[in-house]
This record gives sequence, structure tokens and C-alpha cells, in this order.
Amino acid sequence: MTNESPRTLSDVCEFIVDCLHKTAPTRDEGYPSIRTPNVGRGRLLLDGVNRVSEETYQEWTRRGVPRADDLILAREAPAGNVAIVRNGQIVCLGQRTVHLRPDQTQVDPSFLCYYLLAPPQQGALLAGETGVTAGHVNMRDIRRLRVDGLPELHRQQRVGAILSAYDDLIENNRRRIALLERAARELYREWFVRLRFPGHEHTKIVDGVPEGWERLSFEECLVTHIGGGWGKDEPLGDETTSAYVIRGTDLAPVRRGEFSKVGLRFHKDSSLKNRLLRPGDIIFEVSGGSATQPVGRSILIGEELICVFGSSVMCASFCKKLVPESRVLGVYLHQHLEFIRQSGEMQIFQKQSASALQNFNFAAFLQNHLVSRPSESLLKAFADIASSLLKQQVQLAMQNHKLSRARDLLLPRLMSGEVAV
Repeated sequence: MTNESPRTLSDVCEFIVDCLHKTAPTRDEGYPSIRTPNVGRGRLLLDGVNRVSEETYQEWTRRGVPRADDLILAREAPAGNVAIVRNGQIVCLGQRTVHLRPDQTQVDPSFLCYYLLAPPQQGALLAGETGVTAGHVNMRDIRRLRVDGLPELHRQQRVGAILSAYDDLIENNRRRIALLERAARELYREWFVRLRFPGHEHTKIVDGVPEGWERLSFEECLVTHIGGGWGKDEPLGDETTSAYVIRGTDLAPVRRGEFSKVGLRFHKDSSLKNRLLRPGDIIFEVSGGSATQPVGRSILIGEELICVFGSSVMCASFCKKLVPESRVLGVYLHQHLEFIRQSGEMQIFQKQSASALQNFNFAAFLQNHLVSRPSESLLKAFADIASSLLKQQVQLAMQNHKLSRARDLLLPRLMSGEVAV
């Protein structure tokens, strides 16, 4: 049995309010400000979230204070994503987001979240009244979205609980991945910033670095690099090759396992051979950043990533493919890049483009950024530990990839009643 009414999303919500259409001033600490990249499929993604002061929080929540079981919908990039506010999450809305409060006498919040993520509702939201799929969701289309034939509340609750269980596992794995990443960063700091590496007590400092270490330009640590604008580095050839393309905005989701072949662009060309990524390569973002998210993100490519796509992978033209001299050096350089990005040392190589996007002066970085290259024995010892941490991260990311695929396959079947609960 289903409820015949209400018929629109507005009817099953206490309110639906738009965000303030201006950019909130940010700070290093404070309340999370939810922008569209922070709205995942079912859960808020708070890694790297912008933060705002108490005063800004009060102003940005004057239309409504998000609380547990409320929903936040992304109107753009990625348009149509919906996440539920969990217990203990105190957030405010950033630009291009919408705040929904479900009427829990009529609809279960978790069920409504997944209902809005199901293909029929996503299609209706993204097409709107125009009938043409667009990258923007209008407030009128959100309020008027038809919700005919909702199941009874007790069935909604069961469906919501089933799908929430998948996202709870994904979220738990995401937290574990973050802890492993933090452990690798802390190991790098302990050994190579604080210089408390194994045997440091008996190591002399010579010309500012421990004995046996070298001071090299970043370029001297690489066999080759290619990318950015490709330009003269673009390989020539007649062999037809196709590949999935990873962009800068994909790097964090790829690390968490929250990616799909559909989500990444597919590129077919006859001159991709030298651009294809191999295990041990590093993707380094050099263009497309902003004041709140500077460029310089990176990821170390592992065998598992190549395998999961079942095809070749390359990075987008605004990223660089870096090929280190060795596997162990690659593990070290990736952590080095992450450290100098988070510490702010990369900022001196940032440059503004005509479009207000931030770019990275990679040529200057290659020549002028010096790297302390440890001894081979220390590099190997570090790589052994860091690689073990990375392997655990990848395993959890692959679990998340499988869980999200299973959830997405189950979701429409539960919504349609094909799978009984």
C-alpha cells in the first residue's frame, strides 16, 4: 500500500530554502561551510571543507539552521547530489546548495535522501521543465519535483536503514583512510622534517643536511615529466589508444574509492601512449585551483587503481605525470609534495591566471625547489612502511568502490519495490 498524496517535494518537507548567494569569508578553524564538492551521494564529505567564524555561521544560517536528519542538495557541480546531516554535524550552507527539512510524519529522512538520488528523480531534477539535461538544478524544479506513490512510512524506514548501512561502512572506511594518510604524513615529518629518523643520533650534519643525503632540484629527482598543456611533449604516433582521464578534482575521491568509470571522462586518441600512467607514477595538479583550494594536489599511482578500471588511465591536461627515478623515491616524493602543500611552502609557486583560476609555475618549481634526498637505505626503510600504509588505504578504497557500486545497484530496485523489504 502507498500514500496517494502529497504529490511534490514541497509537500513532504517542512521547508526548502536556498543558500545565500554570496561567498562566505573563510578561516582556518570554525564551522564547516558546505559547498557543492562537500555534498556526496548520501553523506557530507568534510575533508578539506571550508570553515567560517561564529559570526558568519549565524548570518549564513538565518534562513534555517541545519540539524540532524536535514538534507543538503547540490544545485551545481555535482548537480543533484544529496546528503543527510548526521548527528553531531554542525554546518552551514555554502553557495549553490539547498537546505531541506523532511516532514518526518510523512517521510523518513534517509529514505528521502536516497529517493532523490534514484535515477528517475535525478533525471527529473537535472532536466527540469526544459527536458534537456543540464548542470544546474533550479529551485522551482526542486520544490515541484513529483513524489507520487511513496511507500508507507515503516517501509521507507526499512529501505533507508538498508541503504544507510552501506554508507555507514563507506564512511567508516573513509575515516580509516584519513587516519592512514595522517600516519604516513606524520612519519614523513618525524624522519625528514624533525630529522628523528632511525640512527639520527649517530649521523653528522654536513652542509645543513645529514651525512649521506643530497640536496637536489626537484627536476633531478625525476626521470621525466609530461602534461600541463602537453604541448611539445605530446607524443606522436598512429596507434589508437583509449584511456580514462583523472582530473585534479578526482584525486581525493580516487583516494577514498569514491569514483566510477562513468564519473571520469573517457578519452580516445591516437597519441596517448606516453601519457598513460603506470604504477609508481605521480599525478600532480598544476592548473585550475582557486583561492580556497590551491593547486598542487597529488596522488601516487598503485597497481590496484590501474586494475579497477580494466583499462588505461591518464591524467588531464592540467595535471602533470611525474616519473620518479625509482619506486622508493616516488613514495618519498609523494609525501614530500603533500607536506609542502599542506605547510604552505607551495604558495610561492602559485600564479593567478586571467580567469581568476590559480595555476602552478611548474617550470620554476622544477629548477628552484630543492629536495633533501636521503640515503638509499633510509629511502627504502621509509618506503617499506609508507607503502604498507598506502596498501591498506588502497584496500579500503577498493572496498568503498565495491560498496558504492552495490548500493547504487540496489537503490533503484528498492525504490521501485523490485526488491521486497
